[in-house]
Amino acid sequence: MKFIGEILRAFLIDYLPVQRGLRPSSVKSYRDGLRLFLVFASQKERCKITKLEPRHFNKDNLIDFLAWLEQNRQNSVRTRNHRLAVLQCFCEYLASQMPEYISEAQRIATIQIKRCHPPETFFLEKEEVNQMLRNASAAKQSKLAFRDNVLLLFMYNTGARVQEVTDLKVEQLELDALRVRLHGKGGKWRMCPLWKETAAALQKLIGEPARASGDPVFLSNTGKQLTRFGIYKLVRKHTQRISKTRSNGSFKAVSPHTIRHSTAIHLLESGVEVNVIRGWLGHVSLDTTNRYAEINMRMKEEALKACLPPTSNETCHVDVRWKEDAALLKWLDSL
Repeated sequence: MKFIGEILRAFLIDYLPVQRGLRPSSVKSYRDGLRLFLVFASQKERCKITKLEPRHFNKDNLIDFLAWLEQNRQNSVRTRNHRLAVLQCFCEYLASQMPEYISEAQRIATIQIKRCHPPETFFLEKEEVNQMLRNASAAKQSKLAFRDNVLLLFMYNTGARVQEVTDLKVEQLELDALRVRLHGKGGKWRMCPLWKETAAALQKLIGEPARASGDPVFLSNTGKQLTRFGIYKLVRKHTQRISKTRSNGSFKAVSPHTIRHSTAIHLLESGVEVNVIRGWLGHVSLDTTNRYAEINMRMKEEALKACLPPTSNETCHVDVRWKEDAALLKWLDSL
């Protein structure tokens, strides 16, 4: 019988990053979910973690673990569902290494995810984006202020994920062509256009001092690659005065993903086709992009104005240029 430690190591070091191509951040989330289960299982089975065996990864233990997450750790339904997906993935891999485990893996696969409301989507108004950029420019430390301003401008221009910004290298920039290559989820690459202002700011940032092609674009104050947590920190620093509230009235801090949502909403309002936005943001499914159309109240209001009720005294904004087309009217009369 194989030890569970050997299989866990192969799962995290070979299967996820090499065979499935998951990013390091995704592998860490799988690792954290498995670590929680190992601690839970060792306590339930009253044995050391090093004594756990594949048989301890069974349906009963998984169900108890999911209940423990919600009741003891107060995890949300979405977190519970993510932990379940992690364990089901591992148990499927475990079955591929130990065929005698297939029966239990099939039982575990029958555990259903819980239905939950989709997360609220927050975005910045255009004036709030301008305020954020002004705050970054007005910071006391001029060198870091310029970096922060360029970083925020780049994030709003491209709608890039925070990990894509962190991993951005000089060689990915094609500033003469006003575009950048982003390395997204699943190891997929996509091309995003840049405004002239963004390209000029990036050129100045990487040129003082000049960087090598493999160097990170955005550096910390120590000269190292800026981390995800560093980006979260500077975004919150420059959006302290911008308040967003959840549906229950509680405060919601602006995050890097809020800027990504803002890019999508503003592209949609500008008339950019949804499929173009999907490619711009690197969404796998069009359903993910379509949710921005659902939350965009301004576009719904404009659509409502274009279709006023018959009893309304206001002028309808429906395009009636066809009534001035003599050839078309003549053809209609001949029918």
